[in-house]
Amino acid sequence: MILTDFDYVRPADLAEALELLAGTPGARVLAGGQSLIADLRTGETTAPLLVDVRRLAELRGVRRTEGGHLRIGSATTLAELASDRRVLDEAPALAAAARANGDPQVRNLGTVGGNLSAGGRATDLPAAAIATDARVLVAGPGGRRSVPAEEFAAQGVPAGSVVTALTVPPARAGAFEKTADRATRYPVCAAAVRVGPAGLRIAVTGATVRPVRLRGVEDRLRDGSFSTEAVLAAFRAEPRTLFVPGRGNSAEYLGHLAGVLTARALARAVALE
Repeated sequence: MILTDFDYVRPADLAEALELLAGTPGARVLAGGQSLIADLRTGETTAPLLVDVRRLAELRGVRRTEGGHLRIGSATTLAELASDRRVLDEAPALAAAARANGDPQVRNLGTVGGNLSAGGRATDLPAAAIATDARVLVAGPGGRRSVPAEEFAAQGVPAGSVVTALTVPPARAGAFEKTADRATRYPVCAAAVRVGPAGLRIAVTGATVRPVRLRGVEDRLRDGSFSTEAVLAAFRAEPRTLFVPGRGNSAEYLGHLAGVLTARALARAVALE
């Protein structure tokens, strides 16, 4: 087993964490470490320094902002996210996505920030964050920024930066559905939706190169007809190149699966309205 050499520091606050990241090119943020440590072991990732932010109080917990949104600290674990009463009531797609991750050990160590930052199509929270119209708060060399979840999924974490929180507007009518790979629990395909006065939002991951919002499908379902037949027809109109074949699954199959999961999620979300 390979385990690359690195130094380890536990900063006292976020300011110190940012200073350490700025002072050591290639340094990485460590929170739950569910993906990072595995990549260090295999040699897929190297890092001269790990900056452990998991115990920073300002990055933990769920609270209400002055604007009425939920602010979920990036070091909040997936288990905490999945069981928080406010998240269950006001962002059910996020809670369901957190529950869908791995097993209890993974959920008790894995964090919101780590899951959002993992990139690619192997995690669940990014699709739910896009569907719920969430924003990712990032602190870095240029100061603090609030980035739409969709933009963050495409660009990732800037060098030397730390994801500090996820902010979510309350929307009870949301849902998340997933078909998981049996070995890894990564999503073969997952779909997250939000319905209601704020508008329809649909996002998928696993079957696409990265978590994406499907505006074309949303437009085709604007009349509020969410029957399975209508949803599958809306997905058939999407370009097959959107869906990336892999693990023995064709693009055609993944496109159909995405439609089926979206139809299930919409049925559940409508029942919450």
